[in-house]
Order: sequence, then C-alpha cells, then structure tokens
Amino acid sequence: MKINLVPTFLAAAISFAAAGISYGQNPLFIPDTLSGTTIGLTVQTGSKTFFPGFTTPTFGYNGDFLGPTLLMNKGDSVTLNVTNSLNTSTTVHWHGFHVAPENDGGPHQAILPGTTWSPSFKIRNEAATYWYHPHGEGKTEIQVSKGLAGLIIIRDSAEASYALPRTYGVDDFPLILQSKAFDVLQQIAIATHEDSIMIVNGTIDPTLEVPKQVVRLRVLNGSADRTYYLGMSDNSDFHLIASDGGLLSQPIQTNRVRLSTGERAEMLIDFNAYSVGQSVNLVSYSSELPRGIIGADSVGTVTNPIGEGYYSNPLNGLDFSLVRFDVAVATNNPVVAIPSSFAPLIPMDTLAVNAHRYLHFGADTTQFGEVALVDGPFHMNNDPFEMDSINITIPLNNKEIWTLTNSTKVAHPFHIHDIQFFVLDINGTPPPPQYAGLKDVILVKPDDTLRFITQFVTFADDSVPYMYHCHLLHHEDDGMMGQFLVVNTATSVPGNTTNDFAVSLYPNPASDHISLDFGDRPVSQNYLEILDAYGRVLIEQRLAPDGKLKIEGLVAGFYFVRINGRDGIKTLKFLKQ
Repeated sequence: MKINLVPTFLAAAISFAAAGISYGQNPLFIPDTLSGTTIGLTVQTGSKTFFPGFTTPTFGYNGDFLGPTLLMNKGDSVTLNVTNSLNTSTTVHWHGFHVAPENDGGPHQAILPGTTWSPSFKIRNEAATYWYHPHGEGKTEIQVSKGLAGLIIIRDSAEASYALPRTYGVDDFPLILQSKAFDVLQQIAIATHEDSIMIVNGTIDPTLEVPKQVVRLRVLNGSADRTYYLGMSDNSDFHLIASDGGLLSQPIQTNRVRLSTGERAEMLIDFNAYSVGQSVNLVSYSSELPRGIIGADSVGTVTNPIGEGYYSNPLNGLDFSLVRFDVAVATNNPVVAIPSSFAPLIPMDTLAVNAHRYLHFGADTTQFGEVALVDGPFHMNNDPFEMDSINITIPLNNKEIWTLTNSTKVAHPFHIHDIQFFVLDINGTPPPPQYAGLKDVILVKPDDTLRFITQFVTFADDSVPYMYHCHLLHHEDDGMMGQFLVVNTATSVPGNTTNDFAVSLYPNPASDHISLDFGDRPVSQNYLEILDAYGRVLIEQRLAPDGKLKIEGLVAGFYFVRINGRDGIKTLKFLKQ
C-alpha cells in the first residue's frame, strides 16, 4: 500500500542551516555491539566535546555517551550484570520487553551507587528494535539526556527467513534521534523547550556512507519530548517494515513516518535509485506536524501558549536534516529488492474481553489554572504518581481494552510496560497503516480518544508493579505515571477495586434498573460495565446523566457493576430479581 503526502516545500538541500544552525558535517557514530547470554553494562560518568573548546559532562553505558547495541535472540535466557558507578542511584528499563516485573527495571528496581543488579530472563519478544534507558523516580530526563540510552536488537527465525539487510553497521544502521538543550557553558540542560541542537547517535550534523542497495534503518526517538516526522529530502518513498513490536504484515510504501518519544520504526530505503557520490538527507518535516505535538509550530492556545523557549526554538515548526546519506558502491551480495509481504500479523479480536480500562489525561488546573493544560503538571485519572500506590490490579491472562482520552492541549506519548498492544481506533476511526503492528508507545493528540487491546500473560506478582506513563520525560518525572499489578488469583472479584471513592447503588435487589449516586462528583465522566458471576462483560456504556442503567434484559441472579471513572475503578455487587 502507498500513502501519498505532499510536503510543504521541497527539501532537497535541507540542513541545519534551515534552522540557522551549522557546525559542519561529521561522520555518524555507530555504537559497538554486545551479544551472548551474559552481558555486562557499567553505568558511568564521562565527557564529550560537542562544541569546539567545550567539554560536556556526560553519562554512558560502557563508555562516555550512549551505550552499546545489545544483540539478542528470541528464546535465549540472558543475564545482564548492570554495575552503577555513578554517585546517584539509577535503573535500567528494557523498553518493550515482556519480562517479570522484578526484571523490568522500573523505579522499584533501583541500583544504588557501587552496586550491581543482575536480572535474568528469557527473551520472549518478537524480532524487532527495542531500547534500554533509566527509569528512576524523578531522574529519567536528566539521566537519558546526559547519555544513558542504547538500542537492543532481537532476532528470531521468522525474521531471518526474509531477504532483509541485517549486517550491522554495513547495510543495517541504528539511528538514535535526540534533540538537546545546552546552557551557556555548553552543558546539557533539562526541563526546557530550548532543545535546539539535533544529534543522532551522539553526533551533530552527521553524515553516513550508505551502499547503493537496499538499506535498513532502525530509528529510535530517544528525545526527551520532541516528535519527528520522517521523510527523505527529495520526497522519495521508502518502506516501513516494522514498528515497536516487530514486523508488519507487509511493507508500507510511504514518504512520511511520525515518531514520538520512545517509539521505534524500521525503514528500508532503496539507494539503487541514486548514483554513487550522490547525497540525500533524512529530514524531519516538522512544519507538517499538527498543533499540540511537541515539535510543531504551535502548542497550546492563543491565550495559553506553551512555556518560555518554545517559540524561539529554531527547530519547532521547521523542516531540518537529521542525517545526510552519501551513496557509495554496493557491498558483496547486496539486498536489492523489497519483500512483498511478511507473515500475517493477526490483530487480537475483541471477543470475550475481560475488562475495559479508562485513562483520562488531565492537568492540575485547580492549583495552576488553565495554563496547566499546556505546561502541566499532568496526571492520569487525577492521580499523581506515588511509589506506594497501585492504580490498577489486573488478573493474569486478562484480555482488556484500554481507552485513553486526552483533555490537555499537549500530545502525550503513552507507554505501558510488560505487554505490547494493538491500536483499535482513534476517535472511532481505524488507525493509519503505521499503527497496524504491535505497539508499546502511542501518541495521543489533544482532545483525542484512542483505544487499544492487549492481554496480560505469563507474569504475575502480588507486590511488584509495572508502570504506565507519558513518555515525555519531564511529564513522567513530574508524576504523569501510574502503576499496575498483574495478579494470579482465581478468587479475584471481577473489576479489581482500585480506589475507595464513595458511590451508592440502589435499589438492591433490582428488577428493571439500578441507580448510582456519586454525591457531588460528575456522573457523565463514568463508564459502566455489567459483569456476570464469571467475569464476562455483558453491558458497557457511559453512565447517563441521571445515574440510571436499565437491567431488564438480564436474567435473575447476581451481577457486578464496574465503574471506570476519573476517580479510578470500583466494583459493586447487586441482585437482579
């Protein structure tokens, strides 16, 4: 399939000069690789010269900046020995991995200075591009921005059966995209919209020599908050072959791919179409991003624009180069064709769904007024993150549909740990082809409602949680995050009460309807599900303003009504006469 999009202007010679920035071309740094079933990583301080005459303090894994690309095989059992040589605690989250919560690397798996964390687990994910980065409480942005990030490539027999480029650093290249802010001393700064310096793999204004053949790009948006809209400077087509969780059913021919923070995309570019010695750029067409996405020309409203530094940033709303490709001679035995299809990826059906969850993205307007809708602080279901609070409890093997509604004026990339999901719809419309595959990050634009389906399998723990959160790193650090437990218990009451907010149900027993009284809280913000004694969802709908729900179609017996609202989730029991 082909998607035709017309750019706002041709970008045949786009460079940093388009944004008023130029530092000269530099060869793209390609991170080293580590492989095997036992891998050692040392989290360390370092330094890097981003600008002549200035030394910038950095963090890195096994080096000064970024980390090695980890090569793993599906089915292998691996041990990762992570030693923290910083003077502060850190964590390492294996982003996108399906692992037990104690191996996930979230805030609860803190690695203290001078200690080593050694998670061991089986690789269960499909072949795809993943990454690793810190996920400590309130420390994610500073540690990622200073250099703690690295790619993970999982391989499997299915992916190996296709004629794809896979020689790392030869026809299969990693691209870690990051925009950064630097202060007057050229030190890395955070919590600012002045991230006007674009780097790829730690390189400013990079060039990459590519062979005249089909080349694979594994692209990670590792920025703190910027979204990119990828395309070639001559507006030529390429093929998207994989998203966060692996190969799509078939390559998608397109000339644009949007990538928000934390997302990955694998692209095939056919450089046979170019002459040896010719150059072409990979560009972010940020002028085409819709309002509200960080990186677009505007975020917020006329009366409440986004905070200081955004509109003076020369990258926002403009098209700029990410990397310049210089075409060289082909390698021996090059890949010269794009596969027509891959194994069919069958989306999860919506039959026999066990639960529906509703997450509302809002802002603390009570304390900070309407400006909070743009600058935050932001919360999910009105709950700021607390290390000791569990927001959702999920029975093992539950198949669930999650509904995400964004009432703020900023787009939020939502990430959930433990599982991958299929996007069902966005504002009631099927998702674009880019989102046809397995995902673990999805961008929810202002005023959008998005639904996805997933299943929580394999791992359960009564006390160690997984996370879900906004992947704009300062939003995460400021509390736009929640925790969920996956529990293995056959005696769990369907619904998993998560907040003890006040609500009453009457009459009980009932014959033709039930009524719910929420006191002085708004009724219309609550969704209801009626479940039978086996936990099967029989009715799901938004609660009417009068708080009534008709039940005359139910046979006599005991039922549960599950309330999904801004205050959380609660389950009540009633008898139908």
